This record gives sequence, C-alpha cells and structure tokens, in this order.
Amino acid sequence: MDELKRHRILMVSDFFYPNFGGVESHIYCLSQCLIQLGHKVVVMTHAYGNRSGVRYMTGGLKVYYIPWRPFFMQNTLPTLYGTLPIIRTILIRERISVVHGHQAFSTLCHEALMHARTMGYKSVFTDHSLYGFADVGSIHMNKVLQFTLADIDQAICVSHTSKENTVLRSGIAPEMVFVIPNAVDTAMFTPAPKRLSYDEIVIVVISRLVYRKGADLLVEVIPEVCRLHPNVRFVIGGDGLKRVRLEEMREKHSLQDRVEMLGAVPHARVRSVLVSGHIFLNSSLTEAFCIAILEAASCGLLTVSTRVGGVPEVLPDDMIVLAEPTPADMVHAITKAILLLPNVNPFAMHDRMKGLYSWHDVAKRTEVVYDRALLCSGGSLLQRLPRYLNCGAWAGKLFCLVMIINFLLWQLLQLLQPSKSIEEVPDFLMLENQDKEI
Repeated sequence: MDELKRHRILMVSDFFYPNFGGVESHIYCLSQCLIQLGHKVVVMTHAYGNRSGVRYMTGGLKVYYIPWRPFFMQNTLPTLYGTLPIIRTILIRERISVVHGHQAFSTLCHEALMHARTMGYKSVFTDHSLYGFADVGSIHMNKVLQFTLADIDQAICVSHTSKENTVLRSGIAPEMVFVIPNAVDTAMFTPAPKRLSYDEIVIVVISRLVYRKGADLLVEVIPEVCRLHPNVRFVIGGDGLKRVRLEEMREKHSLQDRVEMLGAVPHARVRSVLVSGHIFLNSSLTEAFCIAILEAASCGLLTVSTRVGGVPEVLPDDMIVLAEPTPADMVHAITKAILLLPNVNPFAMHDRMKGLYSWHDVAKRTEVVYDRALLCSGGSLLQRLPRYLNCGAWAGKLFCLVMIINFLLWQLLQLLQPSKSIEEVPDFLMLENQDKEI
C-alpha cells in the first residue's frame, strides 16, 4: 500500500482479550481486517493478571498491556495525567497517525484521546453502548464524554439509535458521527450439521448476568415459559452479580432439570453452546447493537429479543421476534417463536448473514473515517480551547484548565526526554497466510 494512504492506528480501550465481550471482539476483528488492508494496527490496554508488557496475536497484531491494574469493572483508576508518559512513548515508538478509542466507559480510552489531541495526533472515538440522562452515573459519564468529544476529529456509533444517543449526550455535531454496525465471523459461527429435533425445544441465553442485560427479567420469564411449554428447556451461559437470583429461581420452582447453568463460557465455546439450541433469547434492558444476536443468527437460531436501543436495526423481521421488556410480552414472544420454528432454515439464515454482515466491510468503512480524520484541521492549543469552553459555564473553564496543564506536562516531557531519543520500532506485516474470511 502507498505509504501516504497507509494508516498507523492505535486502538485504545480498557476492554480487550483475555476479557470477553462485544467491545473486545470488535477491536480484535476490526484490527485483523485493517491489517489485511495493509494498515499498521497496535492495541493498548491495561494489564490482565500476569499478562503485562508487549504481546503479539494472530496476524502480527501487537498489544501493549501497560502496567495499570483494573480498578472497577475492568476499568483503570482515572489519573488524568498518569498515563501521559507511557502513551507518548507508544505513539512515538510506533509512529502512530490515528488514535482510535473505544467505549465511553473506558478510562484509558478517554485519557489516551486527551493526550493524543494535546500532542497533535488525529483521534477517532467509537461508542458501543447507550446511556441515560437522569441517574447520577449517566450524568457524570455524559459530562466526561462531552469533554472527550469536544475536540475529536471523527466519531463512530454502531447503530442509528446509538448515534442519536451519543449526539444528545455529548453535543457533538451529527455530521461528525458515522454509523458503522458490528459484524460477525460467519466462518466461526456455523449451524449444526444436522437439524435438531423439535421434540424438546432448547432456548439458549448467553449473556453477562447483570441488571443491564435483563437478568431480573429472566427470573420472571423462565418459570412462566416452563409452565406453559412442558417440552422447553433453557441453557444459560454467563456469569455476573445476578446469577444467584437465577439459581434461587431454579430452586424455588424445582427447575433443575429444565434450566442448565453453564457459568462463564469462553468465546471459543460459544458456538458449541448456540448450536445446541433452537431459540436465542436476549433480555437486555439497553443495547446499542448486540453482537450476540448476530452470532446466534449465523448459527441458524431464531432470536427473541427485547425491543430496546439499536436491536430492531440488527436483523430482518423474519429472523427475530421482538418484545417489550416486560415478562408478559417476553413470554408471548417466546410462544410465537416456538410456533415459527418449523419454518426456520438454519442454513439459509447463515447464508443471509454472510451477505448482511462482514468485518471486511466494517474495516473498509472505518478506513474512510480515518481518511476523513486526517483531513480535519488540528490547530494550536489556543485555537482548541474555545471548543472546551462551550462545554458549560463552570465545566468549560475546568476542561480548559485540564488541557492547559496537560499541554505543559507534555512540553516538560519533551524537554526531559526529546522525541528523537525514543527509538522507533520497525514495521512488519504478516499477510501471506491469513484467512480472508474474517
């Protein structure tokens, strides 16, 4: 690839492998496809247990596990300026041109984007979740997001609903926000070779068992479905704070033989769990996109999901049954899905998913965003400060102070350790033997 068109991207988030989730899968699959397109991609995240330092993954993907430990829900402790030296070193060593932060809840993402803008690097942000406007946590997070996106070059959301939510929360101009959905590795998530018998209907749930994912809703829905349909069995994969409630429900209603609790399921085993069932159940109370629905559809499962967030945008109407997030409507939707099962062709559904979602398509669309980011004018600190002043009467002044201090600390680092004293690492690509069907 022409060196002028080749991007050098630093993906930053607190959420990456060996942790499992939608953000982690998104970063990994997108990075692999960008590498195949000829770009250089480096990932930066915090240390996971003993996994610290530099590691290499498939395709030569380089990962910096910086020596910061998770503080709360896999997030590092906010330090504002503590990460500046190590982020500066990585940016210079890898000759990065674009810093791409992921997830509004990631502390490391916000700090990296702040430092990148201070040092004049182009910055892109991807929002993977929906947040409210009324509770204390959402109000705080929305103000942090407003600060981060005040001086961003481009932003990406995974659904149109997510875009509306991000624009309202942060005040960013809508024309700066692209909508690029998630995708699924259809080569990994394939249907079972033989169609399952309908003598026993298996409903699969794979999710973090927390409030946001609707675990409390499952506690109400499962006993009623089991009462109405004696031939239905549930398989629940996942772990979380609400797992105890589900186990108590199973004991209370004597459903030990009809509700199987698998605990945390490694991503490599997700497909084997999915193909054991007929219906995939998603009970989320808020969801920007939901990759799990794509994985289930690619395996040929009919999906039943709550009608929340960006979920209605994910699949065609004949591949999903939507319900309001109430126990009665969820039970009705599951009953409807059971009646539709004989008309479902898992292999035809898998073929449709191949045409609908592709990580290569996501990578090419993201490439356009990077091109747009490089065309954006940066400006000096004095030119950028008014963007922060618009964030509020008091917050704007505070944000300006934060950026001025960050700029002074960067200048001090430039004196103590000039950029030319930091050794740049050589580039290498591993394209010859890569699978082209990510």
